[in-house]
Amino acid sequence: MGLNIGKHREARPAYGFDDISLVPGTMTVNPMEVDISFSIPAGDGRSVRLGVPVLASAMDGIADVRFCTELNRLGGLGILNLNGLQTRYENPSTIIQQIIDSKQGDVTALLQCVYSEPVREDLIGRRIEDLKRNGVPVAVSTLPHKAGRHAGIAREAGADVLVVQATVLTARHHSTQYDFPDLKKLCSEMDIPVIAGNVATTEAAGDLMECGVAAVLAGLGPGSACTSRKVLGIGVPQATATADCAAARDEFFRDTGRYVPVITDGGMTCGGDICKALACGADAVMLGAALAKASEAPGKGHHWGMAMPDSCLPRGTRIHVGVSGSLKTILFGPATVDDGSQNLVGAITTAMSYVGAMDIAEFQKTPVVVTSPASWSASRASQS
Repeated sequence: MGLNIGKHREARPAYGFDDISLVPGTMTVNPMEVDISFSIPAGDGRSVRLGVPVLASAMDGIADVRFCTELNRLGGLGILNLNGLQTRYENPSTIIQQIIDSKQGDVTALLQCVYSEPVREDLIGRRIEDLKRNGVPVAVSTLPHKAGRHAGIAREAGADVLVVQATVLTARHHSTQYDFPDLKKLCSEMDIPVIAGNVATTEAAGDLMECGVAAVLAGLGPGSACTSRKVLGIGVPQATATADCAAARDEFFRDTGRYVPVITDGGMTCGGDICKALACGADAVMLGAALAKASEAPGKGHHWGMAMPDSCLPRGTRIHVGVSGSLKTILFGPATVDDGSQNLVGAITTAMSYVGAMDIAEFQKTPVVVTSPASWSASRASQS
């Protein structure tokens, strides 16, 4: 039921992760015995299986060959940005250092400049081949209007997963000035899974599933480095966006028998946020700021939104989160801080233990309560 915000104008209530809490179960389980694995269906009964339900955002301050290799070895999945610095420059670390050292007032102009360098197709192949030599699954991300060209190069070089991602990606698009990729055709022609997003509604998620995507990215503008909500006024709080996309997944599964995972993307900085995303219906999460703190990340504790270098309407900012430890510490601990930003996997398994969930499918059935701002303020004050 909606709320009237004016005459003949209704607004539906929506909730972020700070607005909800998980209800403990009537049975607890051993956290060492829960199953948190995640699979990206690849068709013909095959899948790309991950030990932990964590993907890294394809941001240049986070994902390069070294970082993706380490995350993939730890059971997650790093995603290389085919429209980023890794495929524009032979030595992207020099450019990244310039971005890190730039004054805040100058960084947008610098990003617009360095990202104006064209993508080199030879570097796409080389970066993928570097990852393949390291013996890990390779996932790459591209913009929709580049997907047709980049998909073939990536597949030929040996990529295992293709991510087609935009701030908002819909199955239907109208334009008289340019061609928009046929997502259904792309999915049918690729022999590797195609993940697509981002979406934040049941209808849009269902449309992507009808196109044959292997998984859907849920979230619109919740990331700390993204300013789309401020610049464009568009966004849906992540708890609601996740639940709505999960509803599309469940309806699609009932109708077709094909299960299309939902990956919540953005807005999660600590273990509690991740646990709530999974309980709201996500099968896995895509993290940015949480992983930018890893010593292996190329941004050295900095990251910036993927739409920030836009030459016309930048939507992002450079964020400094600092380096708190290795990627292994952030994922598996032992934690040296008490803010929930380390041992993220331990947070997931412990929360599952408290609600009595043996796997993520059971965790998705966890009862959720809406908490008032006052109750959260009191809770946080008692912990400070």
